[in-house]
Amino acid sequence: GFLSAGICPSLPTTEFADISAEMYPPRTRLYYECDSGYDRESGMYPGIQCKSEDRGAFWEYSEFECIDEKILLSTALTMELEFTQKSERKPRSPAPQKQEDLPAFNHKDFCGPPKTVPHASLSLPQQYYVGQVLHFKCQSGYDKRPPTFGTSTCKEVSGKIIWTRLDVRCTNDS
Repeated sequence: GFLSAGICPSLPTTEFADISAEMYPPRTRLYYECDSGYDRESGMYPGIQCKSEDRGAFWEYSEFECIDEKILLSTALTMELEFTQKSERKPRSPAPQKQEDLPAFNHKDFCGPPKTVPHASLSLPQQYYVGQVLHFKCQSGYDKRPPTFGTSTCKEVSGKIIWTRLDVRCTNDS
């Protein structure tokens, strides 16, 4: 089993690369950020966390939405009325998960991509845990020399937690 304290060292920064992840180990926290022009109602928690149980890993969501700022200002008054109606929550169907290139580990131990929230984007976690695989891809214009994409995995090697070496060098020189 992996160390439950398996916190990864800080990320090897790769300039001009976009970082993404398809799976997240338990305990990972992600945060939604509202797009400009939108804001969350006060008191709405933007964070989600990957939890693990016997049936597998799952994201724990709290109710969160991004609202047009102009609407927010005008509804500040009618908020209390709405709040009482909101408690009857409709079940949401889960977002379809991509099943293409499943890694070798049992992926029910990992959380897949979180659901999207309209007018919001997710920031990368501040803290990574052992088992995290990150995909690096050079931004367009900086992908002149292969390899222009690759992955780095946070793993424990003889008691030390490391990121596997990444060969990507994103540069715009020809």
